[in-house]
Amino acid sequence: MTQIHVNTLNHCAHSLNYHLVMVTKYRKKCLTGAMLDEFSQQARERCLAWGGEAKEINGEVDHVHLLIELPPSVAIADFVNALKTGTSRRLRNLFADHLAQFYQKPTLWSRSYFIASCGGAPLEVIKQYVQQQERPGH
Repeated sequence: MTQIHVNTLNHCAHSLNYHLVMVTKYRKKCLTGAMLDEFSQQARERCLAWGGEAKEINGEVDHVHLLIELPPSVAIADFVNALKTGTSRRLRNLFADHLAQFYQKPTLWSRSYFIASCGGAPLEVIKQYVQQQERPGH
């Protein structure tokens, strides 16, 4: 059985893992291996800066997948916005010639993204556990 890794923060114990998917603007097939390597490094640094950790990062020509752990003090939408802004700017600077053939304006990521919490017990198991608590009488 897999153990859940629990972190602590002040008066809080937490284990918050997310699966994040970001797609390129217009799903353009513009990402290269070198770009994914650079993105991975930047994403790992960004996670650490926000008090979290990037557990796994990979992608294809038009999207990236991240498995990340973040503390409960982080607003996930703010983190994703900062990640997309920072990585877009850096990748557009480092790979300007390559990206110029795909985009006329300074852009890389679509405004939309997918995020899902993951890890730990399945929802049905947790629901059953909560239902089985010994509720005190009146």
